[in-house]
Order: sequence, then C-alpha cells, then structure tokens
Amino acid sequence: MSANNAEQHEIDTEQAYVDAVYERLDASAKVAQSLVVEGMARGHVGNEGGLVERDAMVYQASLRLSALNAAHDGLVFGRLNLLTGESRYIGRIGVRDSDREIMLVDWRAPAAAVFYQATAQEPSGVIRRRVLRCANDKVIGVEDDLLDSENAPDDLVVVGEGALLASLTRARDSTMHSVVATIQKEQDEAIRAPSRGATTIGGGPGTGKTVVALHRAAYLLYTDRRRFESGGVLVVGPSTVFMNYIERVLPSLGETSVTLRSLGEVVDGLRTSRHDEPVAAAAKGSPRMAAFLARAAAAPMPGAPTEFRYFYKDDVLRLDSPQLERIRRRLLSGGKRNRAYQKAPEALVAALWRQVAGERALEKGEEEFVEIITTDDRFVDFVEDWWPPVEPIEVWRTLPDVLDELGHGAFNATESAALKLSWAIGEPSIQDVPLIDELRYVIGEVPVSDGDNDDAPKQLMSFERREREDRSERYRSTQSIEDDGFAHVLVDEAQDLSPMQWRMLGRRGRHASWTIVGDEAQSSWPHPQESAAARSTALEGKPEHAFRLSTNYRNSAEIYDLAAQVAAIAVPHPDLADAVRRTGEQPVHLTVRSDELVSAVRRSAEEILDRVDGTVAIVAPTASLTGLRSDLAELLERHPDRLRLLDGLDTKGLEFDGVVVVEPDEITAESSAGWRTLYVVLTRATQLLTTVGTTDAWLRRLA
Repeated sequence: MSANNAEQHEIDTEQAYVDAVYERLDASAKVAQSLVVEGMARGHVGNEGGLVERDAMVYQASLRLSALNAAHDGLVFGRLNLLTGESRYIGRIGVRDSDREIMLVDWRAPAAAVFYQATAQEPSGVIRRRVLRCANDKVIGVEDDLLDSENAPDDLVVVGEGALLASLTRARDSTMHSVVATIQKEQDEAIRAPSRGATTIGGGPGTGKTVVALHRAAYLLYTDRRRFESGGVLVVGPSTVFMNYIERVLPSLGETSVTLRSLGEVVDGLRTSRHDEPVAAAAKGSPRMAAFLARAAAAPMPGAPTEFRYFYKDDVLRLDSPQLERIRRRLLSGGKRNRAYQKAPEALVAALWRQVAGERALEKGEEEFVEIITTDDRFVDFVEDWWPPVEPIEVWRTLPDVLDELGHGAFNATESAALKLSWAIGEPSIQDVPLIDELRYVIGEVPVSDGDNDDAPKQLMSFERREREDRSERYRSTQSIEDDGFAHVLVDEAQDLSPMQWRMLGRRGRHASWTIVGDEAQSSWPHPQESAAARSTALEGKPEHAFRLSTNYRNSAEIYDLAAQVAAIAVPHPDLADAVRRTGEQPVHLTVRSDELVSAVRRSAEEILDRVDGTVAIVAPTASLTGLRSDLAELLERHPDRLRLLDGLDTKGLEFDGVVVVEPDEITAESSAGWRTLYVVLTRATQLLTTVGTTDAWLRRLA
C-alpha cells in the first residue's frame, strides 16, 4: 500500500470513529433539549416547589446544551495507542456511549494527561500519539508521534511530521485558536498546577503563555466546577482587540461560563478602549493617586453650599463654613461618604437645635422643631445640595478642579498639566477605570432604607431617593461592590499593570486563586518596582507556583534573533526563549524619505499580503495612526479580514503572519518603555517582518 493510500485509510478509519462520537453527541444534545422542555413544564404544577425544580432543571440542562454546542467543531482531536493494546480517544468534552462506556475522554481528565506528558524519553505506556486534524466533523488529516518504537506493532502506521510542527505553519486568522491538540509537556504542567494560590506563567514571546493560561481556566472549571462556576472565573486582558482575539478559545474547550474583560471593562457599566498619553497614564497608575482620590472623595462637591440660615420662631439659626466642616469630619469619621448619607440630616438638625434659645421655640420643644424643619423645602434642598448621595463618576469629573488643592504636591507640574488635559476630554480612558473603581470603594454605597430607621425621624428621609435631574447616568456602575469578587482571576500581560490596576483586580481576587501571565521584557509600565509592590499586596498571603515556558513556537528564528537584540536594550536580562523553526526569510529594513513613507508602507503591506495566507498588521506610533488610517483607507477596505492597523500597545498578545513596522525610532521614543514596546511589536510576526522608517538610529544601535 502506498504512503498516500495508507494515510487515506487511516483517515477513513478515524472518520468512522468520529462519526460514531458525533452520533452520541447529537443524542446527548436531544436529551438536554428535552430536559429544558420538561423543566419548563415543571413550572406549571402550581406550587413553589415546582418553580424551584423547573429553574434547577432548566439551568443544568442549558449548561450542558451550551457545552455540547460549543464543543461541536473539532470535537475529537487525539488518539493514544497504549502499550496495553487499548486505544484512547481525547476530545474537547467527555462522551459516553449508550452503555455508559467512555467513547471520548475530556482533555482535562486525569486519563488524558498522558496525551500531553508522554515523550519519547518517557513514553508512559504510549506507543503512538495521534492528532486528528478536523474541519467541523470531518477528519482532514492525521499527524503521529511514535513514542515507543521498540514496542510498536509491525503493522502500525505512522503518518506526518508531528502535530506540533504542522500546527506551527498554519496561517493565522483574526482569532486565537485552542492548542488543546498540541500542548507540550512544560505547558501541560502549568495547566494542571494546583488550584490554590497564585500560578505565574512566565516566558518570552511566542511561548504560548496566553493560550496555556486559558486552557488552565478550562481545566480548573473541569476539576472543581462547583467552586469555580459558582464563584466565577474572571479573565482580564490588555485591550478590547485582544479580548476579541481570544474569545473563542474557552467556548471551543466546552466552557461558556467565564467572564472576559479588557482592562477598560473590568468595572460593570464602564467600557472604554482609549489610552491616555504616557505622562498622564503613568500619573494615573501611580500609587500616589490613591491618597489623592481618598481626599477628593471626602471633599465637598464643587458648588456645594457653604452656609445655611433658618428663621425659627424668634431665632435666626446659622451654620457657617467652619461649623459645616466640623459636621462633615464627624460624619466621615463614622464611615464612608455615602454610608453617612442618611445620618447627615440628623447631624444638621442637632446642630441647629443647639442654637435655639427663644422662649416660644423652647416651649414647643425639640420634637416640633424637627417636624417643622425636616418638612421645609428650604432645609431639604440644602441637605441634598450639601451632602448628596454621589456616584463615583460624579467625583471623577471633579478631579481636575481639585487637583491643585488636594494633590498635596504629589504630582509635579508636568504631570498635573497632563492629568488636567486628559480629564478635560470628559470621557474615561482605560487608565481612569481603576480610579473610578477606587472611588466606588472609598465613597461606599448608599444604604438601602428599610423604612424603619429608629435613629432619625421619618421626615428626615423624605428626600432619600431624590436625584438631581442633570445627574449623568452614563458610566454609572451597575454592580454592587459586594458582588465584585471571583473564585479565580486570570490576568494576561500582567507586566503592564499599573499599581492602581493591581488594586482594582486585587479587590476582585481577595478570596480567589490566580493565574498570572507575563514577561517583564514586554512591559509598557515605566515603574516596575511600584507595580511589583502593588502585585504583592494583591496576592498577599497566597502561595505562588511559578512556571517558565522556554520554547518560542510563534516566531521564525530569523525574526526572533532581531527581536532578541532589541530586548537586550529594553531590559538588562531579558527572558529569551528558544525559537524552534527557521524559514530562511530575514527581516527587511527600509529607510526612505518622509514623502515616500506612506507609499513604502503600502507597498510592503501588499507584498506580504501576496506572500502569506493569513493576517497582516501595520504597526505605527500612536501619533501616526489617524493619518495612516486615512492614507491607507483603500488598502484596509480591500482586506478587511486580513489587514489591521494598530499601535504598539494594541498588538499585545496578538500574532500575525506578517508585520510592517512604521517608524521604529518613533515607537522607541514614545515613552520610557518604548524599546520594550518595539520588542513586543517585532515579536508579533510569525513569518515575514518589514520595518519602514525615515530614520534608522535603532538599527545602528543594534549593530
């Protein structure tokens, strides 16, 4: 039998088994759907127990149906031929036949671990490991690793060059894919690390840190579903672009109950993708910001009244600015601003009653005084203006007005100017989200009145739910701070987090286990010591399990050799991985006149698009994006699914078959982390890399 015929015979054999698995999958889906229908019917039995039973049945059946639907594509991806003579098939979820016998082992199950951990040096009872390459439910190819040739039967067919190398040459598209079929031993060890504490996954670009972390999230849900599904798993990435890129990975592994958020979306009700310029971003991320926010949260709102006069009987009652400030301090000493909201009217009434001296007023007594003043619109309006319940976004909008007064010298003149300019935009940036979150906690939530407050007369609550008509509802947090916590927090590109972002995530992971992915050489945060201290605080008391991935599967060696030279300038001792493949394609560097730049970029992008099957990125300095988007509009419109125009920060975590880097010298000059950003940009390319600039100082520095 020829090699081609032998391979086709193996494909046909595997297809027959895959067909049988899909038949069982369809049968399971029909059962789950019938349970949903049956569960809904339970709600019509006319008693509360029926409703509870309905909700439980529908919830569990719906979860199973979602998992079955999500895992449909490429359901079966692996087969083990074992020394015992057994064949064990591995898939995205587990499937049993009608007799409850295992047809497909879930990749997260202990029985599947050997699929990833067996090597030629330690085959662990595995003779042949086979990866099935499928398109939907059709087997289109197989790739084999012969791990134990001494014990292999004479008629055992071995096909292909190995699953890993085959996957490395696949063209990239606009989304990240599961690598569940090609996980390597060191990656599998990180995926199956203990669930408690914090697991850190380090390594250079292209080592698979992100996809390993996502597979770890799926593994944790499989091993302790009750804990992690009920408590929730939060996955946080650097940008919306990145989150869109990875959003299909977990569903493809059978997990649909994970919350994915970019750093601009961590707080419910907020959604932003805009970055501040570097000076403002660094100031907003600094731990100095926390003390300033605490002072701003305690200060009167701009325009708040500074005195109150009230005529009662024969007395003129007055609260001046010093008196109001003393009352304010007493209220704040007892708790957070919004928590003291209900106590403010009582404190003001008490201060006014102490000034009552007239005989007629004293004769009527305090009870009548309270009755009269708390139903007087003048007093009600004053209290509402002096101590209103506030939303964090309202306080955030006041920050530029109080920076000089309440900053207490924490920010220098350059930082202050940059902060005021950024806040003048009026819309939150990614760097503002942790500030607004900080204010949520400093201000606190308005207590919900139960209508039975014994400490204050009912009249004092008459304005309790009144809100200013002009209060902005946009960017209002839609979730209580009591509901922020998760059972597991996964942070990608963790080296970029500012101290304030660590504080924001730390609140969500106080009682959680963590998976932290990062590489210091790729950090865009200019003050790593500050960030490290904030990280330690967020993880305080949690044991850490550290893993390092050492092999670069993404970049060709030619591209990574160049990037490694940049990394050596970016950081003193970069964590450099070993690139496993060479393509013979050296990076191309073009130096052109300024009037030739756009045409050179366009020509370079078109050449790469012609040579690769997958995606291509044009990466430019942030300041150049608007102009290039206009100049290259026709080219971008011609290739909407294959060509992207991005700045350096938005390329974090992404990969492309080809990359065109525009003005590398300007990228290095954008911030103090510019060389690290250039390192990131260069390592996004898997096959072809071209740089185009009007200067070449960065190249001469490498020479």
